Amino acid sequence: MRARDLVSGFPTVTADTPVIDAARLLAEQDLPGLIVVDGGRPSSILPGTQVLRLAVPGYCIDDPALARVVDEAHADVFLQSLAGRTVREALPANPRELPVADPDATVLELAALMARTHSPLVAIVEDDRLLGAVTLQALLDRLVAP
Repeated sequence: MRARDLVSGFPTVTADTPVIDAARLLAEQDLPGLIVVDGGRPSSILPGTQVLRLAVPGYCIDDPALARVVDEAHADVFLQSLAGRTVREALPANPRELPVADPDATVLELAALMARTHSPLVAIVEDDRLLGAVTLQALLDRLVAP
């Protein structure tokens, strides 16, 4: 089995997309992450966890016990802190290897790339054209199918 057998169309954003729009897209389509494009080519992968990292107050990340003392009314609206911010701000300062593969990549190559890059998806590119992505869910569904 090859990447071409698992690839599906996948939404993209740019670095200038409002991050709250990216969060809505993640939620509405139940996605593990988004492909960030520059000039139509993948430039980064934005895992949903990076969106949360931007929204969660730093003191709660540094000391999880502090998150417990925030009252429920305030804890339920922490995503409002994303207003006016862009996807660029949610991307890691030191980018990792870009998880991109060609359509002929095997499932083992895709799995190794996901594991190495800590990415829940791999962008599939052929001739400088984004074909879509293979998600961790699609890969695991195919690997554990009877």
